[in-house]
Amino acid sequence: MSGDALDRDTIRNALQDVDVVIQTLGVEFAPRLIFEGTSLFSQSTRILVEAMKVADVKRLIAVTGLGAGDSRGHGGLLYDAVIFPLVLKRVYADKDVQEWIIRSSGLDWTIVRPGLLTNRPATGRYRVLTASKDWRFGAISRTDVADFLVRQVDDRALIGTTPLLIS
Repeated sequence: MSGDALDRDTIRNALQDVDVVIQTLGVEFAPRLIFEGTSLFSQSTRILVEAMKVADVKRLIAVTGLGAGDSRGHGGLLYDAVIFPLVLKRVYADKDVQEWIIRSSGLDWTIVRPGLLTNRPATGRYRVLTASKDWRFGAISRTDVADFLVRQVDDRALIGTTPLLIS
């Protein structure tokens, strides 16, 4: 189904006969994001959560990233001191709001935080780090993230958690 994550009608229609929502949003990197940030993550999540409540869909699996919410500061020196503040800070400020909306939603949520995304093939051998003391920078293929997300549809063990995924 094609659509716009900011269009209420699109979201409402997408939720018909649905039991679980997997939300994966991204923005195309552009220099303006460094200076201006975005509101896509928070705005679309607010629309989605409201629509899920109306449609009585209770399970939300959302992807944010390492550096969002309480995972900030776990990326290692280069990521935390250089890359994050210079490149990602304003975009991740909106991901922080997105995570707050999800946590406050009353839904059965899981917030998935992949490390650096790659286009490598699936390995099926990735780590799911649930304890913040274990969180650290790492890469993971988009296909391994997709594998994890699909597995969460029927697995309720990580509801209310924010696992970090790395290879």
